[in-house]
Amino acid sequence: MDRPPGACTMIVPNALHGRDFAVVDVEGNGQTPPEIIEIAILAVSGETVDADSMRSWLVRPQRPITPIVTRKVHGITNADVADCPTWSEITDEVEAALAGRTLIAHNASLERRVLSEHMPNWKPPLVLDTLRLAKAVWPEVPGYSLDKLVAHAALDTGDVSEHGHHRAGWDTWAAWQLLVRLLADSGYDWDQTVQAAAPAEFVPPREPQGRLW
Repeated sequence: MDRPPGACTMIVPNALHGRDFAVVDVEGNGQTPPEIIEIAILAVSGETVDADSMRSWLVRPQRPITPIVTRKVHGITNADVADCPTWSEITDEVEAALAGRTLIAHNASLERRVLSEHMPNWKPPLVLDTLRLAKAVWPEVPGYSLDKLVAHAALDTGDVSEHGHHRAGWDTWAAWQLLVRLLADSGYDWDQTVQAAAPAEFVPPREPQGRLW
């Protein structure tokens, strides 16, 4: 397990107070189905969160990392993970870090699907997707990739990962910063955040407005 270097503390938005979250990013080996080769988890509770509290793991997959994802996505090579633990060796740690926490991720359906394939017994109590939220808050943005949204918002991601873009630690901290900015720009409270950011199966039905005759 590695901890990204640097210290960066952020205030947790009021809309999120009193709840426990896990901001997550995973990187895969490019195979079908994908195997996780890196995962980062930022636990959020209380009124502040620090990048130094983020946990990340490199994982040795059963099948090799494909050259194309090494070259075009995250830069992780088979040599980088040759001496790392397998997924089965870290499953208990990862499940404990996620247990009972709302999952936050960018394009969260992907993270949720891959994590569920790796941990069939894990079920998040709620999922919040910063991609969904960005489309609701910034409907005119030309692109909704994490990189484009970070650039659009001029977010200072800081030195939270020695590896940079498209590594799990950087993407996790960027997703958290993006969520904070989206909540600041929108002024959403908790219920509005859930309505805008959660997949349909997690969104409670709206109360009817007025009486129906």
